[in-house]
Amino acid sequence: MSFNLDDAVIGGQLKVGTGIAPAVGEGPVKTNGSAMIEGPVVIGQPTHFPTAYATLNVAPLVNSDAAPPFAPGALPLGLSNPYSLCASANAAVMGNLDVNFRLQAGGTVSGSQVFDYGGNILAAKKDFDIPHPTKDEWRLRHVAPEAPTADVYVRGRVTNKKEIDLPDYWKGLIDWTTITVNLTPVGSHQSVIVKRFDEEKIYLQSNGGLPIDCFYHIYAERQDCERNIAEYEGTSPDDYPGDNTQYLQSGKV
Repeated sequence: MSFNLDDAVIGGQLKVGTGIAPAVGEGPVKTNGSAMIEGPVVIGQPTHFPTAYATLNVAPLVNSDAAPPFAPGALPLGLSNPYSLCASANAAVMGNLDVNFRLQAGGTVSGSQVFDYGGNILAAKKDFDIPHPTKDEWRLRHVAPEAPTADVYVRGRVTNKKEIDLPDYWKGLIDWTTITVNLTPVGSHQSVIVKRFDEEKIYLQSNGGLPIDCFYHIYAERQDCERNIAEYEGTSPDDYPGDNTQYLQSGKV
């Protein structure tokens, strides 16, 4: 059964679904003006999400009765409203935060002072911090390496073979002319060299045809993005001579 209402005013508590929600109270201790919705919930453009990505799915504003809002600094994404969600006070994320496009910040991130030049996050280090895998009540923090080029790499061990197969997806991902290879022989000096390489394989050769057993690291620069300009004249990231929209800058000003 459904009801169609022009307007509804709920002075007490709205509950949709089942379950007890301690945060909003129950029965005589309920919080008037509160709500509990089991979800999933879609707000905004009804068909924007093909499936439920989360409990709360906030889509662009498409209500023709609402005047298009103007939010200073909003990203021009070509939507009717540049922001789907706006919080004017403090906000908290009690878990991981995935950002598909661009992260903008001013103030402080992870204890490092940052400054917003045209909406780019500037932090001292890029890291991940997780519960320690082998020590109880310890944590493990690693810091991401930095380089002047947008590199990807593969590593492994080749045994009794003269070829190293590169990942299939590298053919469309990297510029094969930028490939570099590091080899470390295992067990004996085999005088292993890179005889030649292409976008699919690394071809090896050993001294006197000895069986090859070595570790390898192979690096290459991505071709699906703009080449980074490591040094440029200027006083802020806004002065970068390339396409700033491709970057999440990290480093002290």
